[in-house]
Amino acid sequence: MLPEELQEKLERDIAAVDHPKELAVDVMFALQKHYGYLTDEAVETAADLLGIAPVEIEEIATFYTFVYREPVGKYVIHVCDSLLCMLDGSETIEDHLQRKLGIRAGETTDDGLFTLLPVCCIGYCDRAPAMLINRKVYGPLTVESLDAVIDRLKTEHTPTD
Repeated sequence: MLPEELQEKLERDIAAVDHPKELAVDVMFALQKHYGYLTDEAVETAADLLGIAPVEIEEIATFYTFVYREPVGKYVIHVCDSLLCMLDGSETIEDHLQRKLGIRAGETTDDGLFTLLPVCCIGYCDRAPAMLINRKVYGPLTVESLDAVIDRLKTEHTPTD
């Protein structure tokens, strides 16, 4: 169930535009923020709010890299695997992340802290090899700088009881 405040905000935002479908991504992000990922319930809610079929929401959701249809960790790491980053060492970075976190691409750590996702070009070729963690760019990366970022995030995280 969507909180009344969020429901009302989304309805206001949608009412303010001529073509509600233009807010589909914004609505999906708001629902994803609430649920942690775009659940089946969220797809239905988005479709109802926008007056479109759920399959249309699904089509849009599967197109966008930052819309998650499955649960993800607190920190979502997108490692750029474009040609430029690959030439500058992204494969080394991704391999190191997999070893350090004990997961493969597409997986989440057992503690729910990190999800590792490869992505084709994040648009920071000037910082290659690069990655995004929760949409914040890091690069150019080395194994050492990568370790520092991951270790900092681990120490900042306080488990909930």
